Amino acid sequence: MIVTEKCDVYSFGVLILEVLMGTHPRDLLSSLSFPSTQHRMLIDLLDPRLLPPVDKKDVQNIVLVSAIAFAF
Repeated sequence: MIVTEKCDVYSFGVLILEVLMGTHPRDLLSSLSFPSTQHRMLIDLLDPRLLPPVDKKDVQNIVLVSAIAFAF
């Protein structure tokens, strides 16, 4: 396996999703190829063991980090 910048960027996106979801996002990533599962609420993807964010700044930060992860 050759490590490239593209590989590092992809791994960073997966790591972000793993931190937010509390589990490896393999099921999420594979399900995104189906049109019926492409529209999910971000709150439904967050780690259910944690309290949902209520502070506006926390919500904005989670949305920003999620957008970065999905951009990769």
